[in-house]
Amino acid sequence: MIQRPANLSASSLRSKLPDVGTTIFTVMSQLAAECGAINLSQGSPDFPPPTRLLDRVAHHLYASNNQYAPMSGLPELREQIAIKTLALYGRQVDPDSEVTVTSGATEALFSAIEAFVHPGDEVLCFDPAYDTYDPAIRLAGGQAVHLSLVPPHFGIDWDQVRAAITPHTRMIILNSPHNPTGAVLSPGDMTSLEAIVRNTGIVLLGDEVYEHMVFDGRRHESLLRYPALAERSLVISSFGKTYHATGWKIGYCIAPETLMHEFRRIHQFVQFCVVTPMQRALADFLASDRD
Repeated sequence: MIQRPANLSASSLRSKLPDVGTTIFTVMSQLAAECGAINLSQGSPDFPPPTRLLDRVAHHLYASNNQYAPMSGLPELREQIAIKTLALYGRQVDPDSEVTVTSGATEALFSAIEAFVHPGDEVLCFDPAYDTYDPAIRLAGGQAVHLSLVPPHFGIDWDQVRAAITPHTRMIILNSPHNPTGAVLSPGDMTSLEAIVRNTGIVLLGDEVYEHMVFDGRRHESLLRYPALAERSLVISSFGKTYHATGWKIGYCIAPETLMHEFRRIHQFVQFCVVTPMQRALADFLASDRD
């Protein structure tokens, strides 16, 4: 039996998140494994990444591309992200100063919240919501203001949003396409959002990791499509979700240079850089496959 120092008992420690247990994703995944059940709690597909992408990973693993990458991500991958952003959303971004590769979308979300939320700030988020938002806001000293999406289509009640805005509102988190409801923001939603944040200091955080999973003839309305919104937004995407490689934990953040400067202040001390051969493989794959 391992002897523990008496002065390090659980009762003597001051938890920063005393009422937070193990993430629901860990709990549900364990239950699914124990019961032999289909796990619907995580966005983890049961089919493999594209073969050509895996081939590029293998190539770079054996090509001596295994040392540290730049903090902001490999230049060739940031360049491909910028090309993709222009092609999909008509937004021209500077790959050097407005794109950062991250250790998954969760790290990007955490770094964005820590960069801009200060003690006493309020952050609007819409329930049901990803369980990372609330703890990250609290760790930054902020307060999450929870607003419920309206069934049956789980849209946003913009009158409710207007009523929730206070002088302390610092950030609004928008998840579209939404997990788990599948709801997507419309052009009308973007018009309402523009009107609400105009002439404010509110920062928008766009959780857009399911950007390519839109059906029924709908179009993903990224914050990046709307110049007035893009200028105050940090938009988060995920290669893991897009290419069925969630275990790689590679995402990225796009933001104007002023916002990105602050984002990188935090990112560099959370995850200095992202695994190098995967970045090179993704850059190759994006360059060769525009679909």
